[in-house]
Amino acid sequence: MLRDLRVNGARFLVVGIFVIFVLVPLYWVIITSIKPSKDYLTVPPVWFPTEPTIVHYTAALFSYRGLQGLINSLIISSAATLLSATMGTMMAYSLARFRTGGQHLAFWVLSQRFLPPVAIVLPIFLLFRGWGLYDTHIGLILAYTFMTLPLSVWMMYAYFRQLPKSLEDAALVDGLSRWQAFRMVAVPLAAPGVAAAAVFVFISIWTEFFFALILTSRYAFTLPTIFRAFLGFQGAQYGEACALATTSLVPSIVLGMLVQRHLVRGLTLGALRG
Repeated sequence: MLRDLRVNGARFLVVGIFVIFVLVPLYWVIITSIKPSKDYLTVPPVWFPTEPTIVHYTAALFSYRGLQGLINSLIISSAATLLSATMGTMMAYSLARFRTGGQHLAFWVLSQRFLPPVAIVLPIFLLFRGWGLYDTHIGLILAYTFMTLPLSVWMMYAYFRQLPKSLEDAALVDGLSRWQAFRMVAVPLAAPGVAAAAVFVFISIWTEFFFALILTSRYAFTLPTIFRAFLGFQGAQYGEACALATTSLVPSIVLGMLVQRHLVRGLTLGALRG
């Protein structure tokens, strides 16, 4: 009994330390975003401002073009996620069901994630300049689609391998074509995997900085590239940076909540027997 209490106490301690480690910085960013400038570096620190303000949000969204960056990020991230998840689902199904490319193609697709971005960003930059895709939404969407495609393929590949093939064979016997069996049987059963892959792809695109910095300048810039404007020779704009960081958390949190509900409703892989 005493040993169990010690084990449980140690677990709660570890979990508590982890929660504090994660939540305290997040709380500090949110609180700093509504602090007056005089409360940034006070000793002792101000844990909750007596005069909260939203002036930093106004400055970050309008004076620093944060609203335009937010709109660009939503457009680019949503379009690239849709393309990556759609193409990744079809490629993963082909690899899992037909062994397309032999035994090593699936690992080769995953190995593209090991490639350092700095090794390919310059050729892409030169190509985009020649093709007229530099500083455009379409150019960045294409770059992010093919950059995240290996992640989508590998995640969906694991899900399709878990699905019983007998269900698709039964659909073929009933008169469905291979494409109809894929669209009406395999994809609905793998919906939790598609949703999970889409979330990971969206977050990786939403937070990506390097490609957006090199491939955009004045028109198609994304939200992460704006943060460099808050650091200058005369000091840092802590309030505006924290306000924009807090704003950037909203789409990821909302998407995570929606996908969580989808996973709870649609998680049928564990109930199948075949």
